[in-house]
Amino acid sequence: MNSTQSHIQKADKYGAHNYHPLPIVIAEAEGVHVTDSEGKRYIDMLSAYSALNAGHRHPRIIQALKDQADKVTLTSRAFYNDRLGEFYEKLAAFTGKSMILPMNSGAEAVETALKAARRYAYQKRGIPSNQAEIIVCEGNFHGRTITVTSFSSSSEYREGFGPFTPGFKLIPYGNLEALEQAITRILPPFSLSPSKVNPELSSP
Repeated sequence: MNSTQSHIQKADKYGAHNYHPLPIVIAEAEGVHVTDSEGKRYIDMLSAYSALNAGHRHPRIIQALKDQADKVTLTSRAFYNDRLGEFYEKLAAFTGKSMILPMNSGAEAVETALKAARRYAYQKRGIPSNQAEIIVCEGNFHGRTITVTSFSSSSEYREGFGPFTPGFKLIPYGNLEALEQAITRILPPFSLSPSKVNPELSSP
């Protein structure tokens, strides 16, 4: 058994099978390249689902991590810290937004967007309480929380996890007629803010 097979065997034996990775074991990475445990080198075209757009081990980022680790590694939101306000300020200026709410994952970001859309519908658009409907597109993937799974069109992500969160209407992506039919009296056309739902990632 080679090094790759050994690593994969241990991961599959002791780790939950919520992902089905490619049979490549990354041991090193730098810039746009990754190297597996057998010494084979690849171009990283996935970039950790865009989380590593600056590349692997960018020297400025690594140095910033080391500098901060020598001071404070973690504070809860029970306190302020001396980095958060500056981070908010720079990100708000960069995005043109007035306030920032950072999240740990894409699923959390989507959950927050759903909450914001519903609160806006109730407070600003006069939608009756607990009757908001959100239109989503087939083929989406935003994570594995119960609410996000509730508007997935894939049985792989839904089977065995019901009951699901109500209030979602699923339509084919790019189908304007289906979108028009999905809009009801409690979701007037002018209250729908269109946003592109990324299709589910798949290997070529």
